[in-house]
Amino acid sequence: MKMTTLAEHMIIGGADNHPPMLEKTIYNSWQSRVMLYIKGKEHGRMMLNSILHGPLIYGTIEVDGVTRLKTFEELMDQEKLQDDYDVRATNIVLQGRPPDVYSLVNHHNVAKEI
Repeated sequence: MKMTTLAEHMIIGGADNHPPMLEKTIYNSWQSRVMLYIKGKEHGRMMLNSILHGPLIYGTIEVDGVTRLKTFEELMDQEKLQDDYDVRATNIVLQGRPPDVYSLVNHHNVAKEI
């Protein structure tokens, strides 16, 4: 009978302070574990929304007859919160990737693309 190391036990059980690490041969299992990990975080549903549907798209505003995208400071409080959690979702997904996979996807800025 094989003895499970503490690190392996944490990966199997899912550590609360770090997302589960992707094992390339069992992507579906990792996907469901990372979704549960995110769902358990504060505002986890906002992060899942970002992963499933993409990040907040900044609206436009007209200033002196010119239409432009809003800046972060011009967003409503709820939009600012969503934007912050879009970034957190991306970080969690990236942190759950082994170095060789991370190097393939680290140029993406959006969790859904990763």
